[in-house]
Amino acid sequence: MSVNLSKGQKISLEKEAGGALGRVTMGLGWDAIKSKGFLGFGSKTEAVDLDASCVLFDEGHRPVDVIFFRQLKSKDGSVVHTGDNRTGAGDGDDEQINVDLNAVPSNIKSLVFTVNSFTGQTFAQVENAYCRLLDAANGREVARFNLSVQGPHSAQIMAKVYRHNGEWKMHAIGENGNGRTFDDLLPQIATHL
Repeated sequence: MSVNLSKGQKISLEKEAGGALGRVTMGLGWDAIKSKGFLGFGSKTEAVDLDASCVLFDEGHRPVDVIFFRQLKSKDGSVVHTGDNRTGAGDGDDEQINVDLNAVPSNIKSLVFTVNSFTGQTFAQVENAYCRLLDAANGREVARFNLSVQGPHSAQIMAKVYRHNGEWKMHAIGENGNGRTFDDLLPQIATHL
């Protein structure tokens, strides 16, 4: 059974999955902006380019590596981005980041997942945006975070997956921000490490 996460909530991924997780997938989905024309004629859709990113931090809270649309694979190969979706078209996840938790180097303490509106629209304009965490071994959804917070922000620090007492946990951060890429969020991320 999937857990719907709320801002600030923390969960044990192993308990929610019913056992140790070896591989997880963070999925991000959204829909293009739909506008209605006059009397229903001339309706159109506007593409939205949301970008999922993952920043890896060490024990000293220093960024060690980043996975995003310009670097689809971590240096050690434990984290892989499936590619950039620039429109939000289609059903299901529009972007995914796959993590082999067993292969994440031992010096990595936390992985922080962010989403940015590269095209500059605010989340108040974006429809049906969500992120979710899946057990990659069986495709079962472990947790979901709806990005339904409305407002004039163009980025969000979604969640942190981190090591605690020998197991992986997830903290749903859900903090709004502004910026086109993860770089713009690094000062905000630092407060959650």
